[in-house]
Amino acid sequence: MTALPDATKKTYDFVGIGLGPFNLGLACLTEPIAELDGIFLESKQDFAWHSGMFLDGAHLQTPFLSDLVTLADPTSPYSFLNYLKESGRLYSFYIRENFYPLRVEYDAYCRWAAGKLSSVRFGTTVDEVRYDEGAGLYAVRTGSGETYRARHLVLGTGTVPYIPEACRDLDGDFFHNAQYTHRKAELRAKESITIVGSGQSAAEIYHELLTEIDVHGYQLNWVTRSPRFFPLEYTKLTLEMTSPDYIDYFRALPEETRYRLEKQQKGLFKGINSDLIDSIFDLLYQKNVTAGGRPVPTRLITNSSLVTASYRSGLYTLGFHQDEQDKDFEIRTEGLILATGYHYRPPAFLDPIRDRLRFDGHGRFDVGRNYAIDTTGRGIFLQNAGVHTHSVTSPDLGMGAYRNSSIIRELLGTEYYPVEKTIAFQEFAV
Repeated sequence: MTALPDATKKTYDFVGIGLGPFNLGLACLTEPIAELDGIFLESKQDFAWHSGMFLDGAHLQTPFLSDLVTLADPTSPYSFLNYLKESGRLYSFYIRENFYPLRVEYDAYCRWAAGKLSSVRFGTTVDEVRYDEGAGLYAVRTGSGETYRARHLVLGTGTVPYIPEACRDLDGDFFHNAQYTHRKAELRAKESITIVGSGQSAAEIYHELLTEIDVHGYQLNWVTRSPRFFPLEYTKLTLEMTSPDYIDYFRALPEETRYRLEKQQKGLFKGINSDLIDSIFDLLYQKNVTAGGRPVPTRLITNSSLVTASYRSGLYTLGFHQDEQDKDFEIRTEGLILATGYHYRPPAFLDPIRDRLRFDGHGRFDVGRNYAIDTTGRGIFLQNAGVHTHSVTSPDLGMGAYRNSSIIRELLGTEYYPVEKTIAFQEFAV
């Protein structure tokens, strides 16, 4: 095999690629471990987490204990509570008596943590990863020509906005909800706006636009293929499914069963906060009362899949199919927002080592119980992107510290942070 380029002579224990909340948590948890020497590479110039959805008052759907470190190490200096203390807001947060941090506040906390770390390299794009069989090392080559050598990789590149097939070659100025706050000013000037999709993001955008509908005078539509506006399931026994117990159960199921459950369980992490659903209804009721008998210029439509889309002279024509009635209909709109979620796409820089990666029968990563995806079973680890193998625990912020504790155990060969084995009262398997 051709010798690897020698841009750096240092060998790291691991290289983390991408710096979302999960890899940032790993960086915080490995910082005090003298036996581990890792580095994290992020293409962005600074930490950024869903900045396009910083709506006023929007908050996390998990409490502050789901921060970067606390559920692995409650004494860590990188905890959300320590951030509040250093920011002079700990008592205000306590008096607030709402343990769900604001989304913009969580982003600021992550920026604070990233700024304290010595292992993070922003503005560093990974172009290619290769493997040296003789040395037993991965070589991570960056856009600036540097090469970082490491025994392990931890992938944290995250998910990307999903664009429905009908819109992939569509002209015009439509956008994914990930850009909403950056583009809402131009949106308000349109005579009609349509939101396609369901879930928390769609609901937050609809609520904000509905609040301002009288000021700007647009027609507002919200269309979803879901049979109804599903609330997020947040009862305590349901929350026990975000546990190591449920991972063990889910991992042991046949692959086809897991894929079926993946579709059925979206309401466990993609539903709408029930308080927000109620607020939308109350706002519709209020506007209906104050409209003096005139209908509020808005439509909410369920059971309808987007099948076609065209754009001409500043107007979108959207073709929908009402699934239960088996009928087609159209909506014409000037503004179009796709609140259609995110999906994982394996990064192209992994192509040279594809033969070292494990895939399941559906062509997705075969993620091991220990979060490894390579043929050795402990060389390359994956953050998030494992709903098909680890169920609802994969995207859950509260399980990030658990996953990182498990990955650290694999990197060290010994348990540094206690890794819980069982926490649930209920039994998932018979």
